[in-house]
Amino acid sequence: MEFPRALYNCSKLEVLDLSQNFFYGAIPNDIHRMSQLQELSLEGNNFDGNIPASIGRLTKLRKLMLISCPFIGSFPPEIGNLSNLEELGLVDNSKIVSTFPSEFRKLKKLKFLWMAKTNLIGEIPNTIGEMEALEHLDLSTNSLTGKIPDSLFMLKNLRIVYLYKNKLSGEIPRVVKALNLDIVDLSENNLAGIVPDDFGKLKNLTGLALFLNQLSGKIPNSIGRLPRLIHLGLFNNNFSGSLPLELGRYSMLKRLWVSTNKLTGQLPEHLCDNGKLVEVIASENQLVGELPKSFGNCSSLQLVKIYRNNFSGNIPSGLWTSSNLNILMLSDNSFTGELPERLAWNLSRLEMNNNFSGKIPQGVSSSRNLLVLKASNNLFNGTIPRDLSGLTTLFLDQNRLSGTLPSDINSWKLLNTLNLSRNEIFGQIPEELGSLLGLTELDLSENQLSGLIPSKLGLLKLTSFNLSSNHLTGNIPSEFENDAYAHSFLNNPGLCANRPSRSLNLENCKSDILSRLIANNLIGFGRSYRVVINHSGDIVVVKKIWNNRKLEGKLEKELMAKVQIFSSIRHANMVKLLYCISNDNSKLLVYKYLDNYSMDRWLHRKSRATTFSSSVNHVILDWSKRLCIAVGAAQGLSYMHHDCSPPIVHRDMKSRNILLDLDFNAQIADFGLAKILIKEGELATMLAVAGSFGYIAPEYARTTRINEKIDVYSFGVIILELTTGRKANDGDEHSSLAEWAL
Repeated sequence: MEFPRALYNCSKLEVLDLSQNFFYGAIPNDIHRMSQLQELSLEGNNFDGNIPASIGRLTKLRKLMLISCPFIGSFPPEIGNLSNLEELGLVDNSKIVSTFPSEFRKLKKLKFLWMAKTNLIGEIPNTIGEMEALEHLDLSTNSLTGKIPDSLFMLKNLRIVYLYKNKLSGEIPRVVKALNLDIVDLSENNLAGIVPDDFGKLKNLTGLALFLNQLSGKIPNSIGRLPRLIHLGLFNNNFSGSLPLELGRYSMLKRLWVSTNKLTGQLPEHLCDNGKLVEVIASENQLVGELPKSFGNCSSLQLVKIYRNNFSGNIPSGLWTSSNLNILMLSDNSFTGELPERLAWNLSRLEMNNNFSGKIPQGVSSSRNLLVLKASNNLFNGTIPRDLSGLTTLFLDQNRLSGTLPSDINSWKLLNTLNLSRNEIFGQIPEELGSLLGLTELDLSENQLSGLIPSKLGLLKLTSFNLSSNHLTGNIPSEFENDAYAHSFLNNPGLCANRPSRSLNLENCKSDILSRLIANNLIGFGRSYRVVINHSGDIVVVKKIWNNRKLEGKLEKELMAKVQIFSSIRHANMVKLLYCISNDNSKLLVYKYLDNYSMDRWLHRKSRATTFSSSVNHVILDWSKRLCIAVGAAQGLSYMHHDCSPPIVHRDMKSRNILLDLDFNAQIADFGLAKILIKEGELATMLAVAGSFGYIAPEYARTTRINEKIDVYSFGVIILELTTGRKANDGDEHSSLAEWAL
């Protein structure tokens, strides 16, 4: 409904409050007929049109609130005729564009003037100093320009000044006679020059906000002695010199915001003397020295941001566990020391790129609210903490962390950013990492990771992904075979792609290999081929496991489990499995190639293939070489049985599966029949006997039950071969070398 003119009949009406309703239309031009009104509030309605000049004829008005309505035009200068007005609110009238009415100087009784977010333009007139009763002035969030008039701070009753978010320039008036000032907020303008020394005389000042200006010079020491100062905001200026040494000593200081300046010296020692300090934001300065010792006993602290300074020394021990601490950002300083076993219970964000050392304690997760942990570029060692299930962001890059990635990493369900690059982490990438569907940024580059890249990683919607400079092998998941991941796999020579784009710079897993699986490339142990895989002439051994038939689900799972384990093994006496090429019809295992082929070729000369034997015909396998082979094979076998987790039984140990490098060091090969045990010493029952005649342990042949001992029996036969020169199957069809020796 429109303005209710029926109220004109209430001839003695003194207070009219129509705020927060749905009135619309213009304010009547004859509103002056309500001549007895002392208070008029129309805020939060849909009144539009011009504010009528007749409103200036309501001469008994003490309070006028025309707030948050779609008025147009400008503020009528006739408001200046309301000589009894004490409170005037003209806030949030977004369709009005106006200068500050010079006629307002006549409002000698006005105490409260609120004109924020009202599209004020132009300068604040110097005549504002004639509004002698003014206590509260809010002209914030407008487009005022020019200087702050000198007369403003001469108003002796002035307590509150809000001029923030304007375009004011020039210097702050040097002379301040408004000694009752409580809050001064001149932030987010273009003010230059220094902080007036007279601000140090404002004994009632509780808040001073000058941030986001172009102020410079030293902060007056007298500011530190103000007895009621609670909030000091000076960030994003050009202040230099040291902070006032007595800050916090004489007042109940709660917030100190001085970041992004050119401040030097130390943080004042007395900041938390009165136990009220809540926030310290002093980042991006040139501050030095240790943190104040009082920080170690400052339970009121909730937020500390002091990154990008030159602080040093240890963090006061009590700060780590301060009961109310929520955010602690210490990065890019020179702090030293170690993390405590426990952190603050309420801590949600910890950033600490410094020179911290020691292990990251498992108790780092004791903070129930910890969401962000950034501890890059430190000297941390040891393993990665296990229980970090509450984190969304984890940066532990550029440390000295070792060990494997946690297998229970799937419990980190909230994680969206993980950076563990440039450490010494080894082992495989856990398949469980692919279950963190919220993960968008993953960087594991420059570590010692090996084995296959889990196919489940392809399910993640990664916007940033880097596995470069590791020892990963096999084909990359198909989802990454595009230009977006051109730099994700650099310096992993064992990686390949089934459909590599040009920018990926990876070998093709199949054209290079499948086309070379021909009879001329066959070598003696199993269905194995010697294949040249790239232009540099690198050679691998490719063993064909299955061909032209699909694997059953159980066999497929078992094979891939073996591939994961064997591709991660790095032992001098085990042939390195580089990767597996897999499709529906075939499985190819790609191994490192050894120049001297297999032990049986050297030991049993008649069994040598002629294709590669011309350079070795006259080399003698002397006793020192035989001992070297025996010791190497024993070390490889011992590693499989006792050091692998889980332990592995080879099941086909024979001289043909012991390969030799140029120095005749032995490496165990061909793990196609290998069995992974649940634990060391376990007996497992197989469906059928597998292995080679002459090497099979008698008890295995009778019971089909296996453990590590069947490999030991086969190794004994290999020792007999080395010492006698006879073949394992020497004799008739019912006898063997072992029976002959017996």
